[in-house]
Amino acid sequence: MKPVVLAGGTGSRLWPKSRAALPKQFLALTSSNTMLQDTILRLPQESVSSPLVICNEDHRFLAAEQLLRANINHEGILLEPFGRNTAPAIALAALLAIKGAQQDAEDPILFILAADHLIEDHKAFAQAIDKAQALAKQNKLVTFGIVPTEAHTGYGYIQAGENTDEQGLGKHVAQFVEKPDLATAQKYLESGKYFWNSGMFMFKASVYLEELKIHSPNIYKACEAAVAETQADMDFLRINADAFAQCPDDSIDYAVMEKTKHACMVSLDAGWNDVGSWSSLWDTTSSRDENDNVCIGDVMLEDVKGSYINAEQRLVSVIGLNDVVVVETKDAVMVANRNKVQDIKNVVNKLKAEKRPEFEFHREVFRPWGSYDSIDNGARYQVKRITVKPGEKLSVQMHHHRAEHWIVVSGSANVTINDETQLITENESVYIPIGAVHALENPGKIPLDLIEVQSGSYLGEDDIVRFSDRYGRAN
Repeated sequence: MKPVVLAGGTGSRLWPKSRAALPKQFLALTSSNTMLQDTILRLPQESVSSPLVICNEDHRFLAAEQLLRANINHEGILLEPFGRNTAPAIALAALLAIKGAQQDAEDPILFILAADHLIEDHKAFAQAIDKAQALAKQNKLVTFGIVPTEAHTGYGYIQAGENTDEQGLGKHVAQFVEKPDLATAQKYLESGKYFWNSGMFMFKASVYLEELKIHSPNIYKACEAAVAETQADMDFLRINADAFAQCPDDSIDYAVMEKTKHACMVSLDAGWNDVGSWSSLWDTTSSRDENDNVCIGDVMLEDVKGSYINAEQRLVSVIGLNDVVVVETKDAVMVANRNKVQDIKNVVNKLKAEKRPEFEFHREVFRPWGSYDSIDNGARYQVKRITVKPGEKLSVQMHHHRAEHWIVVSGSANVTINDETQLITENESVYIPIGAVHALENPGKIPLDLIEVQSGSYLGEDDIVRFSDRYGRAN
């Protein structure tokens, strides 16, 4: 069984932690691992092969780094040049799986997972997987229905029909229904016949593609053309972007599952949560204090109840408030009523419309070579702390509007300015004039930390002319 992990999306409802350049699936929100890492590590290793991870171009190095840190072997990271929803992403995975299994005459079973779900009971999860695999071998398209614990209005529902077999492995899908209002959700809960739609699926690759041909042929044709010209690039798999651009945008629910006659459901009662908002994190956290508060970081409370407070950088004190969410990062603070956190997306949309950097980036920005943290800035100057991983190198570049001064704090740096290269070590510094072609490399075995002071008339990140780059980033 081949896991296919869908790691796209921006998780805007978890701002300010989750941002366009570092969305929730790459954050450690529910354990010491990131959500992507936990998604793969919780799988029953004896019954799954190496996973295929699907993410967008901008997050490729984040995905590769996190898989490496967790010692996760994988079959590659498939890059979507742009989002086209779940039906095309799964089609790409199915086509690649069949292409890779042709020589073994296999018909691989795919297990489709989202990279941002929480599942607490791994034993129950493994048992549900076994049932789904047995049904998938019978050419069923299996979805996982979550046993509901409340009349939730934020999830779509699956109405379960008759049993699929005498063993009771699963149930036929009677229908998929949209997110209901509260009264309808209460009726669903009381009936015992409705389950939350988890967004997880299992089926043979060939069966999914055959159903896609019947019900959404335009998606199939576009994905088939895109995969025909797949190219390997380090850990990454790139498809034909022009062909994929012709693909319709549609979910697997609309494109296939609601139309096929072969859909069935396995129920799952394993402490599942899609971690879609700060209130859902409060719901799923068992380590609350005597006043039902969840506190992460340096937090001091006085007369506070039923709240979620997450402090990243400094002391956060809350006094005389109930049912609030307070999230603090290096560059932003968000305060909301716990029952209104769904409106965070409205703030995120305003940040995007105003082209504020807080929409996309954190103060600390991760790059394939390491990271930089914008410590201070003002008129005509900016100060950053730069960390370069051992053996890594920034692009050969120049700036039209700024000069830079680098001071090495720890480690050693090979600094190239025009045609001259010199080794700079701790407590030494170097000056890069405006217009100089330069590069920075860490030749050592430990991380290189340095302070960069920029000065000039324009200090934007788009004032970079790249001449060469080992990570394939365009100028």
